[in-house]
Amino acid sequence: MASKLLASTLRRTLTKATASSTTTRHLSTTAAAVTAAPAFDSFEDDQNGITMKGVKIAGRPLYLDMQATTPVDPRVLDAMLPFLLSRYGNAHSRTHLFGWESDLAVETARSQISELIGASPKEIIFTSGATESNNISIKGVMHFYKDKKRHVITTQTEHKCVLDSCRHLQQEGFEITYLPVRSDGIVDLDELRAAIRPDTGLISVMAVNNEIGVIQPMEEIGEICKEFKIPFHTDAAQALGKIPVDVEKWNVSLMSLSGHKIYGPKGIGALYMRRRPRIRVEPLINGGGQERGIRSGTLATPLIVGFGSACEIAKKEMDYDHKRVMALKDRLLNGIREKIDGVVVNGSMERRYAGNLNLSFAYVEGESLLMGLKEVAVSSGSACTSASLEPSYVLRALGVDEDMAHTSIRFGVGRFTTEAEVDRAIELTVNQVVKLREMSPLYEMVKEGIDIKQIQWSQH
Repeated sequence: MASKLLASTLRRTLTKATASSTTTRHLSTTAAAVTAAPAFDSFEDDQNGITMKGVKIAGRPLYLDMQATTPVDPRVLDAMLPFLLSRYGNAHSRTHLFGWESDLAVETARSQISELIGASPKEIIFTSGATESNNISIKGVMHFYKDKKRHVITTQTEHKCVLDSCRHLQQEGFEITYLPVRSDGIVDLDELRAAIRPDTGLISVMAVNNEIGVIQPMEEIGEICKEFKIPFHTDAAQALGKIPVDVEKWNVSLMSLSGHKIYGPKGIGALYMRRRPRIRVEPLINGGGQERGIRSGTLATPLIVGFGSACEIAKKEMDYDHKRVMALKDRLLNGIREKIDGVVVNGSMERRYAGNLNLSFAYVEGESLLMGLKEVAVSSGSACTSASLEPSYVLRALGVDEDMAHTSIRFGVGRFTTEAEVDRAIELTVNQVVKLREMSPLYEMVKEGIDIKQIQWSQH
């Protein structure tokens, strides 16, 4: 009862604070729920708009970067609040009620997560996120079996934490095969089969790509791994709650999961570890032996409860969310293509998650396009590498021309995206592309019928 009163009071206080301090009209419905942030030296919010890092915009931008992170579902926050305010016990305290109720909440969340992927609750290990889960999977497996297994197979389009974990193993003397992908982003199964060696200890393939949204043929890859009796790891952070995930159908031994990609809190993730046949890993963190000794450290009960709640909601609403996100994606793509030409979708159109739309705009400079879209929160690729001006390594792996790779924009729509936001994003994107093309001599030449690829450019 006390937690409900505290939560109610907290919500009323935040609502009043938001109502009294907000003077600009929020562009985004998801952003409209955000309370006024504390003032920092680098952030100014006044009647004339918002100024940050030298950029001034009329109000909070539309949020279309759902692959980077998602807003917390209010229902998830409601589930978390009691464990932030009154049920604050350590889940490992076995001698009193506070510990017991936290332990019960953790085990409930473990069940909610396992139900979403068709696993046993005993196969779920809590971590700080998918990056840690990927590190445990790749380094942990190979270190455990290092006497017999010295080879790993992965793809060139994996998340950076998978690629960097593999490079770390290379420095330790392991051998890594980085498989290329086809122009649609899908791995060639024949090449995968040909790369397998007697000492191959792990195959790691991402289920849904974070930059281009393509869905790999997981069941077919799982069958190959089963045939050769090789552990199969997948980074399913972008797949969880968005497409059906079944660890038995996919035949995965290890699966990395993240909370903040499915409208849960940041800082929490999980690692699925198969029990039959059992997969073993060497722990990266030593300590109190929590999580079956795989990941020592006090469990973050509020975050775990939020993650479990997000999984439960995703399981119930996945079909509805998919239909709605598909309609919004079609609206966005068709709306842009109706008004401008030279728009290319990167990655397979048949095998992709609808909420991820990665587009390249011909004859436009990518950084200029991003700078001009300050009223829309989008990115040019992975959030982990967005500070780099280099073209995306994922698009380069697809064979995309460097100039087109430089002009790519990733639009991410999700559960709380509205049609009005999509329409506004179409308007702003089209206007900016048209504006930049008017300044482009290359676009003028193309309109005059000149094939610019046949031009021999001379250096001065």
